[in-house]
Parts: sequence; C-alpha cells; structure tokens
Amino acid sequence: MGIGSSIDRYLARLVFVPLTATLILAAMLLLLDKMLRLFDFVVTQGGPVNVVWQMLANLVPEYLSLGIPIGLMLGILLAFRRLALSSELDTLLAVGLSYGRLLRVPYLYAIALMVINLGIVGFIQPYARYAYEGLRFELRSGALGASIKVGEFNNLGKRMTLRVDRSDDEGRHLHGVFIRAETSDGKTLAATADLGTFLATDDPDAIILRLNKGRLVHDAPEYLVPRVLTFQSHDLPIDLPAIDTFRRRGDGNQELTIPELVRIGQADNVSETLRDKSRANFHFRIVEVVMMLLIPLLAVALAVPPKRSTSGLGLFIGIVMVVTYHKVNQYAENMGAQGRIDPVIALWTPFALFALLIVWMYWTLAHKPGGQPIGALERAFAKLGSWVRRLLHLRRGAAA
Repeated sequence: MGIGSSIDRYLARLVFVPLTATLILAAMLLLLDKMLRLFDFVVTQGGPVNVVWQMLANLVPEYLSLGIPIGLMLGILLAFRRLALSSELDTLLAVGLSYGRLLRVPYLYAIALMVINLGIVGFIQPYARYAYEGLRFELRSGALGASIKVGEFNNLGKRMTLRVDRSDDEGRHLHGVFIRAETSDGKTLAATADLGTFLATDDPDAIILRLNKGRLVHDAPEYLVPRVLTFQSHDLPIDLPAIDTFRRRGDGNQELTIPELVRIGQADNVSETLRDKSRANFHFRIVEVVMMLLIPLLAVALAVPPKRSTSGLGLFIGIVMVVTYHKVNQYAENMGAQGRIDPVIALWTPFALFALLIVWMYWTLAHKPGGQPIGALERAFAKLGSWVRRLLHLRRGAAA
C-alpha cells in the first residue's frame, strides 16, 4: 500500500508539470495571436486600449476549453514517455503493477479536468462569449467613449466635425483642435484652438468641450459678414449620439448554457431549425467533454515507443488525433444543425469509432505480448527518414 501511494505521488508530479506548462503555453499562444488582432480592431474603432484586456479575459474560457484536453494528453503522454525511456516503466511492470493500476492517477486528473471543462463549456463560456460580443458592439457604437482619431475628421453626431493634431489621456486632452458645427436653421460655427479638454456634465447625454487659446468664426444667413472672436477659453456643449442597446443573450447557440440548450431542444413552440441547432450544439459540447475519459488510454498507448527507439512520433500522432477529432465534431455539428442528419448520430458515431480505435491501441500495448500500436508507423517513418537522408547525401555528393 505504501509503495503504491509513493508511485501515485510520483506519477502525479510527473503529469502535473507538463500538463500545467502545456495549458499555460497554449493559452498564451492563442491569446497573443488574438491580442494583435484585437489591438488592430480597437485602434481602428478608436476605442480605449484597456478594453483589449477585457476582451481577452472573456476569451480565456473558450481557449481553456480547447487547451485542457490537449494539456491533459501531453501531460500524461510525456510522463509515461519519460518512464518508458528511463526503463522505470519496465521496472514498475516487473514488480506487478499493471497499466490499469498505473492509470489511476491519470484518470483522477482526467475526471477532475472533465468536470472543470464541463463547467467552462456549459456555463462560464456562454456568458463570457456574450460579454465579448457586447464589448465589440460597444466599440462600434461608441458606448465605450471611443478616443478621437488623430489626424482624421471625426463626426460627433450628425452636424459636428472635429479634427485634432494630437491627443493625450485616451482622447480627453486634445492639441491643435479644429471643430465645425452646424444647426438645423443654417447657422455655422467653426473654431480652432491650441488646446481642448472634454468635461463631464450632469446630463449623461451631453459633454462639454473646453477650448483654450483659439479663434472662433460664427456665421448665419442673416449676417452680412461672419463674426470672428479670439478667446482664451470657450465651452462648447456636445450632444452625445444615441446608442442602441445591445441584444439579449442567446442570439447564437454559443451564448446558451447547457440547460438552456436542452430546454430549447425539447420545446414545441420553436422552429425545427432552432431545435436542430440547439440539439447539435448540446451534443457537441457533451461529446467533447466525455472524450476526455479516453485521453489517458490514448496518451499511454502513444507514449511508449518500440524497444531501442526514442522516437517522438507518438507525441505528433496524439496531437493530430485530438485536433482532427475536434474538427470532425465541428463538421458533424454543422451537419446536425442543418438537419441533414440527426445530431445524436452525427456526433456520437465519430465518438464510438474514436473510442474503439483508442481502446484497441491501449489493449495492444497493455495486453498483447510485445504489442506496439504505433510500431508499424515507427518503422515506416524510420525508413522514410533513412531514404531522405540518403537522397540528401547523394545530392551533396553530386554537387561536390
């Protein structure tokens, strides 16, 4: 009992380090890629830069739901690969510990992460997705107090145009200001100023633009000549444009929780198309989560290379299999949402085939003497590598 507990703790440490590193690395890579596009989007819309961090925070649940299965697989695979290459695995098997016994710790990780992932995709991600879309809407509509675009003519409402040479403090302090306003009765006002500052008022639908050190030109149909005024300080009231309210949550299936998907999928007062989409998305989320129970078997089957081999082919195959299965599920969800095939058949048939393949691979390794599920691929890749090296050697010899 003591030896088993020590081995469990040892395996837990071996799995934990690569699992955590993979999760952090995958999340960072996905967020960095998205961050560049978000910065470009926010700058284009003229919004404050700090909204980028809010949008990225709302994307974390989505990226975690993708990264957790891959992190779990790589954590277990790298741990057992280390045991196999150091001959510790042979020792553990020799003293009577089976693969099934060694999988106890990996399955504890798998069950815990499966529950976490279910909470993410079923409840957290829908609200985060809705918040992300809300921020995008507010950026486009100006509800976030978008900063003034420097060097461009900015429309403040329908009858006011503003241009600045430079802005500070997220657009609140302006330098080199030009502003032109027009009323419905034909009066116009144009002003230039060295400095400008936006000030809040008691009216939430209006702000004050305070201009300093400038000149103002006021014209109207009844004026013979425009009136020109030089000022040290002048306040211009600006009515904020009306902003549409953001839609309610649930416009798309990605924003619905699992209980909401079940309710819509069983409702009689909704269209058949909406029921199909809800059922397809529900089964997609469930099958993606349940698939995590197969990952320990897959990781162990791919972790142990053939004898006298240190090839990392299993690592490559594992990533390809998990990603490919995810893409197959996405295609199956689309088929089910379009009503071309029942969502249960579309999504659970690939799961059953994937499960049979993984169980066969694990059984070959654990219960077939000398069994190696990827042995044929290892030999094929070894021959291919030898052929490529020989070809390159011949070409270098011909060039010399």
